[in-house]
Amino acid sequence: MMKIPAAFSSVPPQELVLFILFVLYVVFPMDVPSPIASWIDSSLGMVALFVIAVYLFLKTNPLLGVLFIFVAYELIRRSSNVTARSAIIDYTPSQEKKDVDFVSLNAPLEKKTLEEEMVEIRAPIGSSNPADYVNSEFKPVSDKIIMGASAV
Repeated sequence: MMKIPAAFSSVPPQELVLFILFVLYVVFPMDVPSPIASWIDSSLGMVALFVIAVYLFLKTNPLLGVLFIFVAYELIRRSSNVTARSAIIDYTPSQEKKDVDFVSLNAPLEKKTLEEEMVEIRAPIGSSNPADYVNSEFKPVSDKIIMGASAV
């Protein structure tokens, strides 16, 4: 049977297995399944990874906690590649770029349109005559209306 070095003899076997799994995950480029990646790439998933890291630091060998930080980093990085969040962040323009594009797309017109010219000629603001009110003897007559029907 194989002898275990003295440094690893005090480590419980569960922690040793977890240590080996963490090393394998960091070393080999394994893809994260899409449902798990979308969960990890959310705020709740990142908080869960933080809680797991704190738990490993408090309850297990600190070396396992340090290794889990690398595992969590790789897990978040690989998950963002699956969910394409990193591509969205890379190719989304900044607010300054959006503002420059907005100004260039909404440049003021240099020539007045026909409608603006006609309004300026026919209804100039501030220079038209005040409205004249005409008093007449005409009084409109209507039937009495009761609940939408005319009274006879």
